[in-house]
Parts: sequence; structure tokens; C-alpha cells
Amino acid sequence: MKKEIILASGSPRRRELLNQIGIDFTVITSDADEITTEKSPEKIVMQLSSLKAEAVAKLPVKKNTAAVQNSAAASFGDSDSYVIIGADTIVYADGQVLGKPRDERHAFDMIKSLSGGSHSVYTGVTFICGKEKTSFYEQTEVYVYDMTDEEILDYIKTKEPMDKAGAYAIALPGWEGELPDGVTRVDVPTATMWSITRTVLSGNEDLPNVYAIQEQMQLLPLSAYVQGGEYAAPQGAYKEENDFVPVNKVLSMTPAEFFNTANALMQVNPPADADKELLKKLSAINVGAGKTFDAALLGEGAAERWTQMLQGLRATLAADGAKYAQKLGQWVCYGKPIGDFGTEYTYRAMVALVGLGANTVDVAIYPKTAVDETGAALTGEKKYTLHFETLPPTLEGGFWSVTAYGEDDFLIDNSIDRYCINDRSDFKLNADGTLDIILSKDAPEDTSNWLPVSDGEFHLFMRIYVPDMTALDSWQPPVIREQ
Repeated sequence: MKKEIILASGSPRRRELLNQIGIDFTVITSDADEITTEKSPEKIVMQLSSLKAEAVAKLPVKKNTAAVQNSAAASFGDSDSYVIIGADTIVYADGQVLGKPRDERHAFDMIKSLSGGSHSVYTGVTFICGKEKTSFYEQTEVYVYDMTDEEILDYIKTKEPMDKAGAYAIALPGWEGELPDGVTRVDVPTATMWSITRTVLSGNEDLPNVYAIQEQMQLLPLSAYVQGGEYAAPQGAYKEENDFVPVNKVLSMTPAEFFNTANALMQVNPPADADKELLKKLSAINVGAGKTFDAALLGEGAAERWTQMLQGLRATLAADGAKYAQKLGQWVCYGKPIGDFGTEYTYRAMVALVGLGANTVDVAIYPKTAVDETGAALTGEKKYTLHFETLPPTLEGGFWSVTAYGEDDFLIDNSIDRYCINDRSDFKLNADGTLDIILSKDAPEDTSNWLPVSDGEFHLFMRIYVPDMTALDSWQPPVIREQ
């Protein structure tokens, strides 16, 4: 009888490993308290992996039948129909277990201490199948070259050192409260912030695992967290005055509305130190935290000049931002300092017109093209081949995708509900290891490598997460050729 595999972990790395070796599995995250009584690193990881597996083994099957088909047993541990996998990993250096960094400063100090030396990584694994349980561990010796402070800071910006399941407290730098054990602090410079959370999906069959991970996610006040985590967000309400497109709303503001709104926002979202020079200039027209802007300070004809400025704003910003555009063959992407703009205000404004913000290039790049190799606009009236001589280079944990968008910048409806091809797609490589993706509105006979496009003009975005920036220098980007 085929056994069902249950991964007692929400770790994206462990999911990726099982996906890579082609194992069908279900994720059921453990709520076990990760408290160990052991002292040696090998015993610590085996005990913690065992606690995680045992916690899932005790769960009632009936409450988890949305993800697991076999529901005859009372609990997962009561039947040998299930194999439960628990795992835990620790870093061990100089006789100490290095836990998850408390904050970015702690992450810097931790990496600095490991730089130029070696440390051990211990992983413990526990299998439970019915009444049988097996635990073991693996030890890996890791050598870290002598990293510069700048390299460490760049690495921390990727959030890789803090990319672990757990609790994170988002706080202003001046907050001096105490955090519970196991909570990692993340400082943000302003009171207003936003976040995008991405969960990797490896095909439709992986959806139950993604849902299981999402159900474990919470965003709540610290006061609710310390009281047990029960929290219901305030009920929202529709307000007609808030029914607008944010960019259009800002572009429709008068000078007084715009600058007074900025003045109010700066009171709770203090500008960065790098903005002091600009703020000194703006103070001449009463722009700054808590100030009251006076449109009369702009002189006669200010309203007309303001309107003219707005009419030419996109073109002006695009022209200025062009110096940051980087060519990747027939593709174009935007480079540094995107996502970490500093005083490059026009570059920041150009990005803000099309989105809330952008990742830094060490996290992701987004090459775009709307033309084929001859420079002709891409159109659904033709059929194309997107040829990869080699696949996009990424560092460990990185991934890539190619997505098609219509003239309206939306995804393109199609008969097979496919909107991108990515590194997890079931595409077919050519005999020489190259990849050809078919771009057409009509389905080919073999749809393995088909990326559907629209009837009219369309464009492509290639997303490369955790790119290998060194390898990109010599990488041959994919070419679009008309068939």
C-alpha cells in the first residue's frame, strides 16, 4: 500500500528538496514548543526534529482531511499509512548554538563572527510511521571566506539570514520595549510601511501545501501576540471619498493639497538623514514636518506651472530614469540603486508611478521586452520562439519565471490557465540542454512549452529572484524569433 508522506514543517527549503526528488507530500506544520533538554548539537537537532514529528503524529486525521485522503485512523501516528517527517537545523560555532538573528545588527555581528572561519551545520531528521520512529543527524562543515563589511550588509539586505519560519516584531528604531523569547526584531524607519509576502508554488498539486503555510501566517499587534495570539482585525468600511486610484489621486492634487499632505505624513514618517539638504531648500516654501504650506509662496501663475509640470511628469521621469536602465540582449531591466534609492528622487518617483516600490537587485531583477530580435513589436498575429541558450543564473534558493501581459498590462486569459513558465514548470529541454518556449495565441500540438499570448500586442517580464549577478555579466539572455 502506498504511504502518504507528511512534512511536519513549513520550511520552503525542505519543501523544495522534496519537490526536487519528485516526492508527493502534504505539509502539516507542527506547533511543538522547540525547547530542548539536550546539550550536544547532534542530540539537540534529533530531539527537536522528533518533537515536531510527534506533534503532527498526535493530530486527529479527520480535522486534516482537506489535505490528506486516508482518514481511517484517529491520529496520524495511529496508522502505518502515513510517514511523518520532522526536521531541524542549527548552526554550531565555538561551542555555541547560533539561533535566529534578533535583528539586522545581530545578523551582522553573527555573520562577522563566522567570516573567515569554519562552523558546523547540524540537521536532525525523524521519521514516524505508525509505532515506529527513527531519528538521525547529518553534520556539515561550512567554510566562510573573509567577507567585507559591505558584502555582509549586501547579504543582509536580501533577508536571507532572517528567512526562517518564526515570529518577527516590526518596530521603529527608537522603540525600547521588551520582546518575548523567540521573537526577532525588524526595524523600519517609518511608521507607515507595507509588505509583500510571496509563497513559492510548484504547480496546482502543491496548492494544499501553500494553503497550509498561509493558514499559519498572522499579522497582529504585539500586545495580542503576548496574550496568546488571538486577534480579529477591525472591520473595514467602504468610503466613497477613498474610492480612487492612488496615483491618479496624487496627480490631481493642487500644490497646497500635495505639500500639506506631505507635511502631515512627515510628522509620523520622518525623512532620512540623507534628505536634510533637500529639506533645507524646501523649507523656503514651508515644506517640512508639521509646517503649513502657503501656495502664495510659489508666486503668480503657480497653478498653471504646476499643471504643465504634471502633464510632462511621466516623460521627464522616464528620460531621467533611462540612465539606470540596463540592456540584457533585447531585454531591459533597471539596476542600482532601485529599491534603495537614497537621494535619487526622480528614480524613486518613476518607480512610484507604476508601483509601490521595488526589490533591490540582489533580491530580484525584472527584465522586460515588447519586441523580437529584429526590434519589431510582439503581436499575437505572429508565432514566436523564445530561445534560452542557458537558463537564468541564480544563487542557491533562487528561481525564475517568464510571464506574458496584454496591452492592458493584465495577465492573458487562455484555455489552459497558464500565465507563466518558470523553473518549476514541466517544460521539455532540447537535446543540447537549451530551452525553446512557444509564444502564440493558438495552442500547438504539444503544449509542454507553450506560453499563451493575446490577439494584439503583448510584452514579457522575466523575473529572476536571487540572481547570480556575477554570472549575469556573461550570461546570454533569451532571444525572441518569429517562426
